[in-house]
Amino acid sequence: MITNYITENGNLREISENMAGMWVNLVSPTLEETQLISNNYGIDLADVRAALDEEESSRVDPNEGYVQIIFDIPTVEIRHNQEAYTTIPLGIIWTDDAIITICSKESPVIKHFILNKPRDFSTKKHVRFTYQILFRTSLLYQSYLRVIDRKRLEIEEKISDTTEESEIITLHEMESNLVYFDTSLRANRMVVDRLTRYSGIKKYEEDRELLDDVVVENQQAIEMTQIYRDIIKGTRELMSTVIDNRLNNIMKYLAAITIVMAIPTIISGIYGMNVSGKWMPLSSTPYGFAIICGIILVICVVVWIVLRKRKMI
Repeated sequence: MITNYITENGNLREISENMAGMWVNLVSPTLEETQLISNNYGIDLADVRAALDEEESSRVDPNEGYVQIIFDIPTVEIRHNQEAYTTIPLGIIWTDDAIITICSKESPVIKHFILNKPRDFSTKKHVRFTYQILFRTSLLYQSYLRVIDRKRLEIEEKISDTTEESEIITLHEMESNLVYFDTSLRANRMVVDRLTRYSGIKKYEEDRELLDDVVVENQQAIEMTQIYRDIIKGTRELMSTVIDNRLNNIMKYLAAITIVMAIPTIISGIYGMNVSGKWMPLSSTPYGFAIICGIILVICVVVWIVLRKRKMI
């Protein structure tokens, strides 16, 4: 889908005709749509479609007549019947007449500029618009990172009560999400560094301040990712330790029950042997069976008390 926008008097409006200084937004475009953009703006078709490849690497690629920028943005997808986070490429192409954004799906990053009115936002200022997109991307990373940390806290609070297999899977998913984030954020940092050094960009003081903010927010997102990865790793190890400890306690409890239950089994087995009754203690004594049962009970209670004192139960 192709949608054209332009800012006039601080307001963003959708347009149908081509105008200088407009923003062309491509979301999951067809081959015919990308060919149209390629022909209209003199851009190589492979560069227009590059951002549609999920494995495309982040980069800044100056070409004759246009500049291509690709970096990763966070997005939500469904894995194992639950929400998970991953990253997809977002392409930006600067031409003399327009700025073009290409993405394989709708993104909150782009929606922010369509639905809201960011300060000093203009489709005619290609460099500043790109910095604003990068800035918004870093903030979105941080927002998703905080959501991941809140989910981890919820799981951590339940560890002392019970641990479900689904919670272990969720922790693994969150750790996978952070791996994607960390890789993409580091690649984005290289894009920001390249834009900082790129001599083909006119340097304006207000743009430089915004670029500094992008660098700070991107670095903060990287640090948050590393911290949360370490914390989740610790939580997963704690969960494994708790599960092992519970298993050990269960095995100790079952072993103690086995020991106690073995006492009446041994005694009854001896009394049940095919030997002469006159040689068996209490065999001729009135209430002998009750006495033997009482002795068994006393021995079982004594063994139980000993096991508890030794903290085996």
